[in-house]
Amino acid sequence: MSKIAPLLCVNEIFKSIQGESSYAGIPCVFVRLTGCNLRCSYCDTTYAYDEGTRMSVYEILSTIKGYDCKNVCITGGEPLLQKSVTKLINLLKKSQYKIFVETGGSINIDMLPKAVIRIMDIKCPDSGMDKEMDWDNIEKLKVRDEAKFIISSKKDYEWAKRITRKYKLTDRAQILFGVAYGKIKPKTLAGWILKDRLEVRLQLQLQKYIWPDKARGI
Repeated sequence: MSKIAPLLCVNEIFKSIQGESSYAGIPCVFVRLTGCNLRCSYCDTTYAYDEGTRMSVYEILSTIKGYDCKNVCITGGEPLLQKSVTKLINLLKKSQYKIFVETGGSINIDMLPKAVIRIMDIKCPDSGMDKEMDWDNIEKLKVRDEAKFIISSKKDYEWAKRITRKYKLTDRAQILFGVAYGKIKPKTLAGWILKDRLEVRLQLQLQKYIWPDKARGI
């Protein structure tokens, strides 16, 4: 009897430029999975909450191969809600892809195979979701992983600064302070970082600057 291929609910698959993380600027295939357990105030992918098509992991892999790009980012929504994501990751690993997973930080990141570069949000107060964080994930970060704060205000910045110092985050992983697009100016956040001599990386959402009039597929 043949095995039934694991299924995932997929919102969209597309090739673009990685807009966030320390890998910003590289060509990348994005697999956006459907569903999210969080409702961030600034969310720009609300269409991924419910919209999606069921695809087998083999169908997804075949689609990815069609883009002729060895960088793959699995995102959402919240990709860790779908347990079969690990099956897709293992297939990608066998095909020699570099794999990134973007997660909202509310679900145990240890479910992800070691082959993955984990890019974890630490939700700031203005997101409205800071109480949903699984703080045990901090201890699970590896040097190759990344943690990012999306900052909407000076209050968010001061909070992110306290959390960074409290958990000694810069000793654990790459730490990014990102601008919530349209909330504060990049030069404002850059000024705060420089004034406080923080050892963090400033992050912009490059896709928003390259394609400001596009909402999907970027």
